[in-house]
Amino acid sequence: MDWTEKYRPSTLSEVRGNNKARDALKEWADTWESHREAVILHGTPGVGKTSAAHALANDMGWPTIELNASDSRTKDVIDKVAGEAAKSGTLTAGGKGRRLVIMDEADNIHGNADRGGARAVSSLVKEAGQPMILIANEFYEMSNSLRNNCQDVEFSAVQKRSIVPVLRDICRKEGVEYTDAVIEDIAEQNSGDLRGAIKDLQATAEGRDRIEADDYVSGERDTSEGIFEYLDIVLKEGSAEEALKASYDVDETPDDLINWIEDNMPKDYEGAELAKAYGFLSNADRWLGRVRATQNYSFWRYAGDNMTAGVAAARDGKKGGWTRYGPPSYWSKLGRSKGTRKTRDHIAQQIAVIDGVSMRTARREIMPFLATMTHHCTNRDLTVAMAATYELEADHVSFITGSGKDTNKVQSIVEDAERRREDAAVEHSGGAFEGATVDGGDAAGSDERSETAGSADAADESETEDEISDGEAAEDDDQQSGLSDFM
Repeated sequence: MDWTEKYRPSTLSEVRGNNKARDALKEWADTWESHREAVILHGTPGVGKTSAAHALANDMGWPTIELNASDSRTKDVIDKVAGEAAKSGTLTAGGKGRRLVIMDEADNIHGNADRGGARAVSSLVKEAGQPMILIANEFYEMSNSLRNNCQDVEFSAVQKRSIVPVLRDICRKEGVEYTDAVIEDIAEQNSGDLRGAIKDLQATAEGRDRIEADDYVSGERDTSEGIFEYLDIVLKEGSAEEALKASYDVDETPDDLINWIEDNMPKDYEGAELAKAYGFLSNADRWLGRVRATQNYSFWRYAGDNMTAGVAAARDGKKGGWTRYGPPSYWSKLGRSKGTRKTRDHIAQQIAVIDGVSMRTARREIMPFLATMTHHCTNRDLTVAMAATYELEADHVSFITGSGKDTNKVQSIVEDAERRREDAAVEHSGGAFEGATVDGGDAAGSDERSETAGSADAADESETEDEISDGEAAEDDDQQSGLSDFM
């Protein structure tokens, strides 16, 4: 039996690593009669969003009605299944009382297979007569209408210190002896992903009564499963219609899928067919640009039509043989390794929520400035203020500043930041860090010194923006923080 299911929390009190989110979810449920709003649980995969939803239902005594948005995205399905359940509860044999509607992968209803589903869900959350939970990985990829008509609760990455006791407890229940080293290794490898850590633990303990560090089997989940088979369809074998339909089942966003196709297309196409295919990719890229500019995800379907059906139609007949496909080359520049990506996205999510911006803005506009201002923690007070404002752990501070997370400097900064939060000594105001000056000194000095520091900050930021836009900031790898791969 899958240990992630066997040891899924049965009550909210058993949810690990997200106490604030757990309490906020409970408050939403307790006060639902007064506000009658749906709630969006969002955060990276494996942090316990779905488990928390089911644990809440168990605590409240609410039967659940489940709907997976990526599997059932048409308006008819959502209207009939979710609509009936939320409004009248007919799927629970007409029983009286509350029932909880849980829609998983709610950020995927804008895909090519979505035929009015997004509009149906937006209407549903406004009219539902039953509590409803939408679960999403990317909050800011959901439509404005959904976000504006729902409460939201963010689930943060589960830190290593919260994962370790869970793994130890499972080992004891399974009768598996263990060394501290193997538990620490599994927790470290999966930092942020409790579900992944439990899967790795089960894989390592399979057939063993005792596990040690040398027994650890990393259960890397392949995020591109099926993509190579799909490339064969679109670039070699399938018709335009087949390529379009097959894209519905590929676990890639249009922004990533276009890069997979673009990088691998020249391996099979040449001459006039290659030029024609690039024309379709160019059209797809224009539609993706409109999505980014307007946040209107209905344009995704037009991008998908061009990058799949269009590219397949440009092919001059079927092609045989085997081609060595590979991931998009730009991924190496973006640091798409599992650990780096999770760290980057967690920091961006923290900034997005606190500053009220999109994750894209946080990644591309705010994080580079933070990296420059706190490079190698030379401005210590500013770095402490940043860590306190965005509730950053040691690995997050290390990522932004370019310093080693195990250094005494970073550890002391995190400790000071935690004390600041506890004492409420630092207040967030529009993204500014109070009490921090350019030279790292005390801001309690004269007004003149504060004004001078502010001017210097503005000048530094202006210079930094110019450097980043010109690509000059990436010239010296030794002088870059962990963000250099993303700039």
